Amino acid sequence: MYVLEKGRGQENRVGISVSKKVGNSVVRHRIKRLIRESFRTHWRQWRAGYDLVVIARQNAKDKSYQEIESALFHLGRHHQLLEREGEGE
Repeated sequence: MYVLEKGRGQENRVGISVSKKVGNSVVRHRIKRLIRESFRTHWRQWRAGYDLVVIARQNAKDKSYQEIESALFHLGRHHQLLEREGEGE
């Protein structure tokens, strides 16, 4: 995940990149949908004012929604972007 601070008070924007090496278009789109939905359902827990770019790796193609969600929260904690620790898992 890449993070760029935009400034306080602005909404977060999320970009998702999935390489063709990960799989065909159906697989890539499924991964994008899972990441987008995970962020959408928990957007209040993230600090505002950032542009985020999530880059899905090849091992993401076999993951469930819960595993994708857990990985997204892990990245949020790693970059110190979660406002409320312990929620969302």
